Amino acid sequence: MSLDVRPIDASEFPEWLRSLKTGFLVQPVVADEDVADRLPHHDLSRTYAAFDRGRIVATFRSFEQSLSTVGGARLAADAVSGVTVAPTHRRRGLLSRMMAGDLAAAKERGDACATLIAAEYPIYGRFGFGPASSLVEWAVDVTRAGLDRRWSGPTAEDGGGRIELADGAEIRKEGPALHRRFAGLRAGVTDRNARGWDIRTGVSYQAEPWTEPFYAVYRNDAGEAEGYVAYVTDAKWTDGKQPQNTLTVRDLLGVTPAAERALWRYVCSVDWITRVRTGYRAPDDILPLLLPDPRAAQVLTHADMLWLRILDVPKVFEPRTYAAEGTLVLDVKDAAGFAAGRYRLDASPEGGACTQVTTAPDLVLDVAELGMLALGDESAERLVALGRIEEATAGAAARADLLLRTPRRPWSMDIF
Repeated sequence: MSLDVRPIDASEFPEWLRSLKTGFLVQPVVADEDVADRLPHHDLSRTYAAFDRGRIVATFRSFEQSLSTVGGARLAADAVSGVTVAPTHRRRGLLSRMMAGDLAAAKERGDACATLIAAEYPIYGRFGFGPASSLVEWAVDVTRAGLDRRWSGPTAEDGGGRIELADGAEIRKEGPALHRRFAGLRAGVTDRNARGWDIRTGVSYQAEPWTEPFYAVYRNDAGEAEGYVAYVTDAKWTDGKQPQNTLTVRDLLGVTPAAERALWRYVCSVDWITRVRTGYRAPDDILPLLLPDPRAAQVLTHADMLWLRILDVPKVFEPRTYAAEGTLVLDVKDAAGFAAGRYRLDASPEGGACTQVTTAPDLVLDVAELGMLALGDESAERLVALGRIEEATAGAAARADLLLRTPRRPWSMDIF
C-alpha cells in the first residue's frame, strides 16, 4: 500500500506531536496544554506527515525565518524542523518526499535559502544542505582561570559601565532589541519571535519543567543596556563543606566588546562557583583568551551548527558584503535544480552583484559546498584539497577565501 504524504489538519496535530516525540526518543505523552500551546504557532500548510493506514509514521515542518548574513543584511529563509521517520518506516523515501515538496514551495515563495539544525550529520548533504556555522562549548575551571574573583567588574579596561541583576520581565523587554542589534554585527544569527522570547524568559507555558534562571544586564556609563546573561546553577558541596558549584550559561549576548568582556568576568566571579559551562558559543568566542590561563577552558563540544541550503544564488550573495573587491565565476551543480547555473559574483566591501553567465568558471562546486562558503566560515582552499570543489582557474580558491571569509566566524546561537 502506498504511503500518503500531505500537510496535516488541526485534528491530526496531537498525533503528529506524539509521532514527533517518538522520533526524538522523548516520552510519547501529549498533554492538552501542550497541544493548545503549540498548535497556534504551527503553519499547518507547512506541517507535513506521512500516513500509513491512517497512522502518522513521519513528521516534517517548516516556518518563516530571517537569517543574518555578512554585513548585517537579512535573508528570507525556510527553516526546517521537526523531522522524524518512525523506526518501522525508514528507507522508504519519506523524508525525500517531504523535503522535495517543502523546498519547492520555498523556492516558489521566493525564499533565498533553507536552514536546519542537523541531529545527524550524514542525512542532509544529499538535499543540498551544507554546514555553514559551527559551535563550541567550554567548561571553565574558575579556580585556575587566573581572574581576580574578588572583583566582578566591569574594570576600567572593560570600558566602565556596570552589571545589574535583573529578572525575566526585564530581559523580555530589553532582549529583543539587543538581539536584533547583535544580528546586524554577526552572520548566521536567526531571528527570535515573540513566542521564543516568552519561552526563554518563563512568560509562557512550558512543556518541560522550568527552572528560573538568574539574569544580569550590562549597562554602559550612560545607562544603556549593551548585553545580558541568563544562567542557572547547581548546589554541590564537598563533605569538607567546600563549594563545588557549576554555573551553566543559558544565554549570553553582548553588542559591544566591553559588554561581552564584563559579562564573562561576572559569571566567572560568582561566589561558590568553581566551574562554568559556557553553553554553545561561536568557535572564536573571546572567552578562552580573556582568561589569564586559557587552558582553564576545556572544550566539551565542537560541532557543526546551522546548515544552509541555497535556493537562489543571487539572493544569498548580493545582500552580503565582502572583504575586498574581486570577481568569481561559480559553476553551481544542484541535482534538484533550484540553484543550478553559472554565476558571476562581482564583490566589494559595499556589496555584491551576482548574475547568470555563460563564461568559463573559476570554481565548480555543488550547492551544498556553496552553502558552506556563503556565511564566510569555510575555506574554499580546504574544500579543493578535499576534492569537494574543482578549481577550474588557478588561484581561484585563494581568491574566493579572500573575498568570502570573515574576520569573525558566523554564529548561530539558537536551536530550532
